[in-house]
Amino acid sequence: MAYIVKRPRLTLAERIYLPTILAGLMITLRHILSGLFGKTRVTMQYPEQKWDAQLPEWYRGAPTLVTDEWGRDRCVACQLCEFICPPRAITIKPMEIPAEDKWSKVEKRPEAFDIDMIRCIYCGLCEEVCPEQAIYLRKDYSITGLTRAEMVHDLPKLRELGGVKTGLCEEVCPEQAIYLRKDYSITGLTRAEMVHDLPKLRELGGVKTGLVNKWNEKK
Repeated sequence: MAYIVKRPRLTLAERIYLPTILAGLMITLRHILSGLFGKTRVTMQYPEQKWDAQLPEWYRGAPTLVTDEWGRDRCVACQLCEFICPPRAITIKPMEIPAEDKWSKVEKRPEAFDIDMIRCIYCGLCEEVCPEQAIYLRKDYSITGLTRAEMVHDLPKLRELGGVKTGLCEEVCPEQAIYLRKDYSITGLTRAEMVHDLPKLRELGGVKTGLVNKWNEKK
């Protein structure tokens, strides 16, 4: 059985839409005046204005590779980041370091290191699992490209974005046992004198008070 639904009768003002249009214009005018006198926030004028200074500490952007202060790649091509990556965005081709290279004791380094930014989900697992602190997530949000090839960051691109990271030995220590001194006069007459053994390190380090386990503090 069909039901007849009676439509409400519209008034003259509702039929010509003029009061509704004026009400909308008044709302727009109120927002304009509030913006002019600084009483409310307005849309940021991107790209002239950016959120770079307001990004939180925990923000996760594009992953990059870093080098240390001696120009050595931190990455040792262990491939842990490649294995743990959920979307399989990382592809690493390891190579052995030649014996005549000054960093030959590291044994391996990446010959090719590609991250497909179209696949990347910015989870941060690659940064967390890296034993050498070689991969870091940048605080950026403007990652664009005109083709799929441009969205694949290769080894030179990752090094360019990552740059140089200093003080990594101090940062990684879970017990806060190693600190970088603020000195610049480190000399010796022989190579043996330039090797700081345990007694020398203790002498230079001295006593540090008020230490807190930073890993437990973060939890």
